[in-house]
Amino acid sequence: MKLKERVTFIDQKLSDLYPAPPIPLNHSDPYTLLLAVLLSAQCTDARVNLVTPALFDLANNPQDMAQKSIEQINSIVRPCGLAPRKAKAIFELSRILLQKHQGLVPESFEELEELPGVGHKTASVVMAQAFGYPSFPVDTHIHRLAQRWKLTNGKSVNQTEKDLKRHFPKDRWNQLHLQIIYYAREHCQAHACHGLHCEICKTCFPSRKKKILTQRA
Repeated sequence: MKLKERVTFIDQKLSDLYPAPPIPLNHSDPYTLLLAVLLSAQCTDARVNLVTPALFDLANNPQDMAQKSIEQINSIVRPCGLAPRKAKAIFELSRILLQKHQGLVPESFEELEELPGVGHKTASVVMAQAFGYPSFPVDTHIHRLAQRWKLTNGKSVNQTEKDLKRHFPKDRWNQLHLQIIYYAREHCQAHACHGLHCEICKTCFPSRKKKILTQRA
């Protein structure tokens, strides 16, 4: 199957499987989404969703969060890993939102990426899921499947993002990145499919015999 045919098949298959994929991180507004995405770094969405109710009970807006101590925040987010760094980032970004953005989450990549603890992937998720701006956040699942499906060479996460944006139409980016994540978790897991067993891998590469060793994000 040639590249263009693969792209068309993958796009259609994912749309059939996940016509309306929900955002996996529980949140109520751009601020709570920003914190949830920040906490998800090197942590599962399921664990984040167990932690955020207590965090949002403590404070669910920048004004209240800036009045808490880093120690208070840290005691709640500890199960997410990298807790001291994440707690400090949550506290500091809340203060910056008040000082520079009238307490609102900014709607630009540049301003988001200036916030403590917010990298390009986090900014991309917020821009896509909170504000509907076309972006293609690439996590470890997407980076892995893009390599298994030969949509990128896996050289870097940035390269994978560029390649996926080139292959798929812009109006599909926001939904497609969620669809790939759900497919990766349910059908093409890191230590199960290896590019050989799921429906998309078998259909796109029927003659493939060897496991695909993917480069990490």
